[in-house]
Amino acid sequence: MAARRRLDPHEVRAAVTAVRGWLDDEAAAPPERTVLAAAVRLSLRTLEQIAPGHTVEVRVPPFAAVQCVAGPRHTRGTPPNVVETDPRTWLELATGRLTWSDALDEGRVSASGSRADVSHWLPLF
Repeated sequence: MAARRRLDPHEVRAAVTAVRGWLDDEAAAPPERTVLAAAVRLSLRTLEQIAPGHTVEVRVPPFAAVQCVAGPRHTRGTPPNVVETDPRTWLELATGRLTWSDALDEGRVSASGSRADVSHWLPLF
């Protein structure tokens, strides 16, 4: 597997800024799919870089999933530590518009496994 290129912080910030209006206003039209996908993927890659490892899989369908957090490596089948959410919730968590505990309480994020709490690394921006 080829190594991923290092993230450009300006590229990440630009992608997230492009969806800011949608995050600030629930009534706003969603951004174009390509813009939303870029914001999700780049923010997940940011998490992957600041919390390296293979213990937790963070999934934001349909756009991306990453493995992160140091600890035992998962190699086969369903990972024991999984976080899954929708794109809007993920970006709200990544930007600090939503707290981890509120997302859990509201049922907007599913976190299973003893190491699935990624709140230590949020918000990313």
